[in-house]
Amino acid sequence: MRNSLAALVVAGSLVGAGAGVRAEIIDRILAVVDGAIILQSDVAVAMRLGLVPSAGAPDPASAALDNLIERQLMLSEVDRYAPPDPAEADVDRHVADIRSRAGAQFDAILLQSGIAVDQLRRDVRDNLRIEAYLQQRFGATQPTEEEILQYYRDHSATFSQNGVVRSFDNAHDVAKAALIGERRSATIRDWVAGLRRRANVNVLPR
Repeated sequence: MRNSLAALVVAGSLVGAGAGVRAEIIDRILAVVDGAIILQSDVAVAMRLGLVPSAGAPDPASAALDNLIERQLMLSEVDRYAPPDPAEADVDRHVADIRSRAGAQFDAILLQSGIAVDQLRRDVRDNLRIEAYLQQRFGATQPTEEEILQYYRDHSATFSQNGVVRSFDNAHDVAKAALIGERRSATIRDWVAGLRRRANVNVLPR
């Protein structure tokens, strides 16, 4: 995401190296989060490369924008504490995964969105910094055995195999991991909601 305020509509051009392709980039600001802007191209590339969850939402573009707003809120919080940068090998691996998912369309997606690989690497690096911060701050709190058993009973259909519900002993570790994951996700949602209430978030009409 871009981090300085710009005109509402941004027009530019990009020359494709080697191919001599000239692509007009027409961009619009979709949201401003404490002065950091989120552009239409940010949403488009995030959706096309699968950088944010949006598939299956009634309005995928709105879901992607909302995820990018929350990402910016979290990134601002992370920057306050300046955690160590991830290893370049981890960044390389995640970029390679993104490239693999996009397949032959990878270069075209970046070109059409006006985003260079270096920018993608910075975004991936920031995502890894956010994840490391969340893990450090909201590390897994271990549930009691009684809580795991209750979760197993409340979600017994989840632990069925070939139409037969797995025994508690057999499903214990899976149930424990699922319970920890749900609690962590709920805690992070509450935290992000608090960040959003305190922030100046302006979503522009599309």
